[in-house]
Amino acid sequence: MTDRDESDDAREGVAFTDIYVDDAIVDRVTETLRSTRYVKGAGVQRFERAFADLCGTDHAVGVNSGTAALLLSMQAAGVGPGDDVFVPGHTFFASASPVLHLGANPVFVDVDPRTYTMDPNDLAATVAASDSPKAVVPVHLYGHLADMDAILDVADEHDLTVVEDSCQAHFATRDGHTAGASGDAGAFSFYPSKNMTVGGDGGMLVTDDDDLAARARQLRDHGRDDDGVHQVVGLNYRMSEVAAAVGHEQLDRVRGWNAARATAAARYDELLAGVDGVQTPAVADGTQHVYHLYVVQVPAADRDPLREYLAERDIETGIHYETPVHHHPAVAEEVGDVHLPRTEALVDRIISLPMHPRITPEEVEMVCETIESYVAKHGGETDVADVTDRTPARTDGGREARR
Repeated sequence: MTDRDESDDAREGVAFTDIYVDDAIVDRVTETLRSTRYVKGAGVQRFERAFADLCGTDHAVGVNSGTAALLLSMQAAGVGPGDDVFVPGHTFFASASPVLHLGANPVFVDVDPRTYTMDPNDLAATVAASDSPKAVVPVHLYGHLADMDAILDVADEHDLTVVEDSCQAHFATRDGHTAGASGDAGAFSFYPSKNMTVGGDGGMLVTDDDDLAARARQLRDHGRDDDGVHQVVGLNYRMSEVAAAVGHEQLDRVRGWNAARATAAARYDELLAGVDGVQTPAVADGTQHVYHLYVVQVPAADRDPLREYLAERDIETGIHYETPVHHHPAVAEEVGDVHLPRTEALVDRIISLPMHPRITPEEVEMVCETIESYVAKHGGETDVADVTDRTPARTDGGREARR
């Protein structure tokens, strides 16, 4: 988010996101730059300790992206060739790409269309059909925690490693679980549009496992130990001192930003509640949603025309995500024909509306009034399709294509 001035206030339309920089962050970065210690310094260690304390974990390992955090979590946990790793089909590509990078098999699981997170019942059925189950990657999509109690039950029954993709859910909670802190490891992203950032790409791995943390630290620095000896083959996934300075400065503010996002979401919920054909995001009982994104569903026939209608009025929107992971060519050629009916129905109907901590009530109202205007002119003939009761057609999740 940038500091606003009169020209910002006069701006028509609504921005999708807003990046925040203030004098305290600039001062912290300037101090770090003048130190001339840009990598492997004390600043990264301080940021790691503070982040671990907020998550409630014993360790945090700073890296250069959320993707790196996911990859190192899996690699340090021993995921490798031939292993089946269970991933939701509705997520960002990076939830699954590390699995393929490690030579393992991504096996896709359908989602709960109300919360957009992994369906534990479909997970249980998919794991039961696997010959080589190794790990599960519950994704806390859009800022809403997956059902960790149910997922951990499946993981315990089948001795699965649990790597939480918390890249969109900084400090979200559900039923006593904090994002990233309940599994064997958790991965966070600090990409600029996330709930907090490091001034560019960055990530964090959190864990209570001493050995996993030690392996991750070694792997992020070319595989070398404290004596400079390369014990394993690693690459460079280190976080810079400048990135850590920005991230550490933001830690005291992120909970307030999350609360501001929740306030904006509540206003969206209120204003869109009576709009025909618009389904607002559900929040499971006992959940503190942190609203990285505010995603609604509309009839598939209206989704693209509605986005165009909003864009004509300078209201920015997004689609997260337009293509199921298992339909991307790089994945499809590895997993073959996978059918996840709820995931595949969602992608034609979802729209991400503007969401950030400094979105104003007036901006939320402008978005909602514009949606209402569209529905009055063009909508109302069809309702959002009900996929909540659909049972996924069981497939092998793509395993046979890789045997």
